[in-house]
Amino acid sequence: MSFLIAEVIVDVSTYHVDRPFDYQVPSEWVSVIELGCRVKVPFGPRNVLGFIVGLKKETDVPLTKLKSITQILDMEPVLTEELLQMAKWLKNNTICYEIDALQVMLPSALRAKYEKMIKLQKAQNLPEEVQLIFGKRQQVNFKEFERADLLPLLKQLVAENVVTIENVVKQQGNVKEIRMVKITEDQQLIEQAIEQSSRAAKQRLLLQWMCQHLGEVRPPQQICEETGVSLSVLEAVIDKGAAQFVQEEVFRDPFTKDVSRTHALQLTDEQQVALQALTTAMEQQLAQTFLLHGVTGSGKTEVYLQAIQKVLDEGKDAIMLVPEIALTPQMTERFRSRFGEMVAVMHSGLSVGEKYDEWRKIQQGKVRVVVGARSAIFAPFTNIGLIILDEEHESTYKQEDSPRYHARDVAIWRSEFYKCPIILGSATPALESFARAKKGVYTLLSLKQRALHQALPTVFIADMREELRHGNRSMFSESLIEAIRVRLEKNEQMVLFLNRRGYSSFVLCRDCGTVVQCPNCDISLTYHRTTEKLKCHYCGYEEHVPQICPQCQSDHIRYFGTGTQKVEEELFKLFPEARVLRMDVDTTKHKGAHEEILEAFGAGLADILLGTQMIAKGLDFPNITLVGVLSADTSLHLPDYRAAERTFQLLTQVSGRAGRHDKPGEVIIQTYTPEHYAIELAKTQEYEPFYEREMFLRRRSSYPPYYFVALVQLSHEDVMMAAEYAGRVADWLRGNLSHQVSIIGPTTASIARLQNRYRYQCLIKYKIEPNLIPVLQRLLAMYRAEWIKQGILMTVDLDPSTI
Repeated sequence: MSFLIAEVIVDVSTYHVDRPFDYQVPSEWVSVIELGCRVKVPFGPRNVLGFIVGLKKETDVPLTKLKSITQILDMEPVLTEELLQMAKWLKNNTICYEIDALQVMLPSALRAKYEKMIKLQKAQNLPEEVQLIFGKRQQVNFKEFERADLLPLLKQLVAENVVTIENVVKQQGNVKEIRMVKITEDQQLIEQAIEQSSRAAKQRLLLQWMCQHLGEVRPPQQICEETGVSLSVLEAVIDKGAAQFVQEEVFRDPFTKDVSRTHALQLTDEQQVALQALTTAMEQQLAQTFLLHGVTGSGKTEVYLQAIQKVLDEGKDAIMLVPEIALTPQMTERFRSRFGEMVAVMHSGLSVGEKYDEWRKIQQGKVRVVVGARSAIFAPFTNIGLIILDEEHESTYKQEDSPRYHARDVAIWRSEFYKCPIILGSATPALESFARAKKGVYTLLSLKQRALHQALPTVFIADMREELRHGNRSMFSESLIEAIRVRLEKNEQMVLFLNRRGYSSFVLCRDCGTVVQCPNCDISLTYHRTTEKLKCHYCGYEEHVPQICPQCQSDHIRYFGTGTQKVEEELFKLFPEARVLRMDVDTTKHKGAHEEILEAFGAGLADILLGTQMIAKGLDFPNITLVGVLSADTSLHLPDYRAAERTFQLLTQVSGRAGRHDKPGEVIIQTYTPEHYAIELAKTQEYEPFYEREMFLRRRSSYPPYYFVALVQLSHEDVMMAAEYAGRVADWLRGNLSHQVSIIGPTTASIARLQNRYRYQCLIKYKIEPNLIPVLQRLLAMYRAEWIKQGILMTVDLDPSTI
């Protein structure tokens, strides 16, 4: 007798089970089971979810010990063979569990939800309180016993085999169905019903209408409106057999408004050259990576749109990634207006059901283009012709949890699989990307002119030290106040940018100098004026604002620093007539908030858009003529080797929001360090001189892109334990890696305590180290076998976005 054996990766994230397990496929399922399907399998004492990653005829496991799959969850595989291969690559290249790599590729609706159910075995002589819980049901949720405080009794019933406890694997996402009316195809049936309804005029009218629409499926409301009858009349006709109610599956619609169709624009010479290079790579099926470096407003999006059109003409699919959820509505709108119903959208702002439906549209081939944030890189297309990463320099493309992948690396892997090109687009590319383009690893395409040949905005640097010397203690320089006043008079719009939400960055006692800190993290609490609370932006802790100092009992409590709420309040004082929209994490919590704010601003319902970094890029409104950066120093003085690069990128991007159409733009950057090269060069949007200057400093300090870095971080509730194990890690790495590798540390992390855990880290710098991944895997094996039992938490990041 021949068996079919399935190799299954089970939904258990532990070191000892990070491999496929063999299960027998029941004979009745042999013809339907496929690679990439989800199944339920017995694992230890419970049922768990698993993914089929292999099928074979033989196994080394004795047949007496071989367990069978208990349920198939998918008739169609949820993961393609390509994605199964990619999971193995992710497991190795990000050092994660294979189950984590498989799960990250699916919408949350398809991830398992485990519930304990109590199943009744013997209904006789049940205790009264247990009878009340079960009622007429055969099984109930474990939580019902928990709520009734009957766990000791439950334990006794399990021992007596009166009830059993089972783990049930449930799926979170459900298919959405609506009630429809299906008219019979049998005209004779309707004619008989007409004869029976001789006295009911409305029913006769409806039945005569149905004669003209045999076999059609319509919503009940539509039938009632079209025929002028009530729902009760329709139900009476259905009772006579002329039609029936049916459930029909529908996709949830994540789009809030209709868009009008647009057509391809006339390209500039530079855009045409870029598009031709991309077209050639597509025709020759080359897995080529292009870096599209274009100044802000140079028309990169139009190049993307026309390149995708060529992909669609060839019958292939395209993935378009954007870094911020705030950009997704505007970008999606542009894509939908060009490609209509062929566009799906994937980002964290959608509900679980909407994400599930968008994913299913892609899987079923109902759409050809996906626009989304980082996770959209795993869209289950099977014929990809082009992948685009817009604003490729953004750190949001890096996942901070396991698996710690970078969307760019996944995109390159997929491009090699499908033999298709990638576009990395940015006005301020990451230094690593530009260095690769210089070396010929990537192909550089440049757009040096704005698409409509407008001049770049004029940039003025406001030295806040001079403002202080002249007695101006406001958060606005005189030049910015005057510029805002002029724009309000002209009915033009402006963007004010501050990379800090809240009201003040910290609360300080002026007598003893105490700054109110988070009790769980080494970070000051941020004051939020609307709720009159202090909040930690790392662990979520919040408390009421103290009236007196917790240390010295003084009432000289003052608020220092500037947040978006405080700026909004100051604007109302200075310009009471100004209509201000604030866009930060606090104002965009509810679903669709990003779209609402941007739509209101685009419709001219506000004069000033005030926000954090979510407004710094991608926005394109014709009436914006002024951009004000309230503090260029916020990101400049962070303890991070990328601080200057990120400041330059942010200032260039936010400056590019002004004067993108026919009105000239102006940018005012307020700073206490106007002489810094990142600020000076952002003023003129000179990327290459900045690149040369920054590369010189990186070479001198042995940082990327001249070296690769990897970060090992440990944490524990006891500071001495965290320090001791970090020391062990550093010593072990020095003993097992080659002498060309530099180990820095152990040192405390930039935020030394987070959520009551002390954090230490070791930084590995290397140029070429073939042993790095095997050595780190051995280190993780040691940690998982022993150290984890001591309460140590350790993470390894092979490409950290911050150190």
